[in-house]
Amino acid sequence: MIIKPLLITIGFLSLGLGALGVVLPLLPTVPFVLLAALCFAKSSERFHQKLMQSRVFGPMIHHWQTTRSMPRRSKYVAIVSIVASGALSVSLINIPLVQIAVVVLLCVPLIIVLRVPTTENLLPGEE
Repeated sequence: MIIKPLLITIGFLSLGLGALGVVLPLLPTVPFVLLAALCFAKSSERFHQKLMQSRVFGPMIHHWQTTRSMPRRSKYVAIVSIVASGALSVSLINIPLVQIAVVVLLCVPLIIVLRVPTTENLLPGEE
């Protein structure tokens, strides 16, 4: 079956992008690591456990699984990253239809991030 190898490949690519996001300020870490965790959970128990036990990525995955929220700083970085990358893309592209497509496509992750609850705003009983 091709699904498991595909999910493992996507998981490692996502994890690599997430790791780059730790050192590159415009690349978000959390969404890529969560995608890697999802891919590994569906394809490889061994890789999923290793990721969950990771000192760097494990706590962020556990935090998402328990509170379904994002820390304020993570939301801020994600929003700035989406807006900055969108502005850069639109400024470098001279085709109006493609510029509009970029803006529309970037609205989806922006709306998702804005709709996720902020951890600091949760009441103590909601965590």
